[in-house]
Amino acid sequence: MNSQPEPDSQKQELSAFLFVTVILAPILAVALVGGYGFSVWIAQILGGPPGS
Repeated sequence: MNSQPEPDSQKQELSAFLFVTVILAPILAVALVGGYGFSVWIAQILGGPPGS
């Protein structure tokens, strides 16, 4: 058995890693923070500002 990964799989693994770190993670972070902010905004529209 060959203990070294094939060059094609290394290239595929590197491009998958770059896709996740450069594209997917920032999009998910913005979506999560934006979704949380939107839900807080809607809750304040429906229930009024905090402390009132």
